[in-house]
Amino acid sequence: MKYRELGKTGKMISEIGLGCEFLDRKPYGRVKEVIDAAIGYGVNVMDIFMPGTEVRENISKAIGNRREEVFIQGHIGSTDINQQYDISRDMPTVKKYFEELLRIFGYIDFGMLFFIDSEDDYKNVFETEFITYAEHLKAQGDIRHIGFSSHNPVTAMKAIETGIPEMMMFSINPAFDMLPADQYALDNIDKFFGGEMFRGIDPKRAALYKLCTQKQVGITAMKTLGAGKLLSPDHTPYLEPLTLSQCVHYALSRPSVASVLPGCQSAEEVNSIMKYLTAIDEEKSFAEIISNIKNDFRGHCVYCSHCAPCPMEIDIAAVNKYLDIARLDENNIPPSIRSHFNALNSAECIACASCENRCPFGVPIIENIKDAKRILA
Repeated sequence: MKYRELGKTGKMISEIGLGCEFLDRKPYGRVKEVIDAAIGYGVNVMDIFMPGTEVRENISKAIGNRREEVFIQGHIGSTDINQQYDISRDMPTVKKYFEELLRIFGYIDFGMLFFIDSEDDYKNVFETEFITYAEHLKAQGDIRHIGFSSHNPVTAMKAIETGIPEMMMFSINPAFDMLPADQYALDNIDKFFGGEMFRGIDPKRAALYKLCTQKQVGITAMKTLGAGKLLSPDHTPYLEPLTLSQCVHYALSRPSVASVLPGCQSAEEVNSIMKYLTAIDEEKSFAEIISNIKNDFRGHCVYCSHCAPCPMEIDIAAVNKYLDIARLDENNIPPSIRSHFNALNSAECIACASCENRCPFGVPIIENIKDAKRILA
């Protein structure tokens, strides 16, 4: 295992960490199996956003006397209301769940401001006592560093510009980063006429990575495999699917990224992802695959947001993104995906079709919104 410095935190973390989401509702024996396998490979960073007491205690028990060897990402604002995963900015509720996390693990290395994706998320965290609470936790040593999680490059940049976060957890993979160059080059010619545009990376994401480098904000990467979409011949946007090693290498090649944190629910899955450690350069190379986008995107959302603006302010790209992930396996939808979708205001769709008129790929957006409600609501 190789280790990288996580921005200005100064902490050296493993290039491959562990996202613990899929350990939720698993028996202790399975949790221990996964934790032991990961630590055996040298993993020293784990993300624990799940609010349930049982999964937190199972992970802590599995780590055992190795707590000082592991950096924990714990999320402030991840709650469990009526046994349903939720995001809360209500301070008594936020404190209750985070202080339980502290009880279980003793301290949290990276205290993550949870899910900063929208302007409202930003305001409800950075302009309220929420951020005061996080800074208080750091001042008294309950958390060692303040970070945040996000999927939105614009909001993420705004959070970074406050100067408070030292690191962030961000969704990174080619499906989220890349778009067909001819779909936005002219649209952005007046504000981002850089060489990277013609390599396919979204200008806003390029700007985010640049800002992280400038501000020494380290990144841990989530959604590295695109919920398995990039590995699937049927769902990949490219002519052929990527491999696990190619997906990991792509994320690790982004500026400021220190670690990828794939979710694993068995020792076998840990073993599979760790093949990256012994892969040769040819096995890691992703350039040839992502340079060959499928010729026909007709009917498939690529999250380019050309459909915006929506008169009801629905984040249509996000609706399609969560729907695509859910469709991979409708019987095993991660609770976080269902919760994130339900936080959107898709129910306010008035079927005006203005989005469909603007979509360059002919995506049946109105039908997708209906389907998303059926699957995820």
